[in-house]
Amino acid sequence: KAWNEMLPKLLSPSDEASVTADGKDPDALNIHITTAGRSKYSFDFRCTYMDQREVKVDVIDVERDGVHIDERNDIVQTLIEDYIRHIHECAQQLKELTKHDEG
Repeated sequence: KAWNEMLPKLLSPSDEASVTADGKDPDALNIHITTAGRSKYSFDFRCTYMDQREVKVDVIDVERDGVHIDERNDIVQTLIEDYIRHIHECAQQLKELTKHDEG
């Protein structure tokens, strides 16, 4: 719930984000971000907690107008880097709420 409240505050006001728990991994979150405007990009990330402060973010899928695209072009790479930075920032903002059991 905290991720769904915090992450949109860190993104552009026109972007939309939804965060859900990963059904298979209790330490992971699935993050879906949609850009506004004519580009209609959507990004799916998996954010896995390595410990209470550190997260690993993987790009799962990138689509444009509902069609999977190659995420290696410069515009998309810039957006991905930006979103990953915001996801890390969100994790830092919420670290006080995160309880991570060690082993």
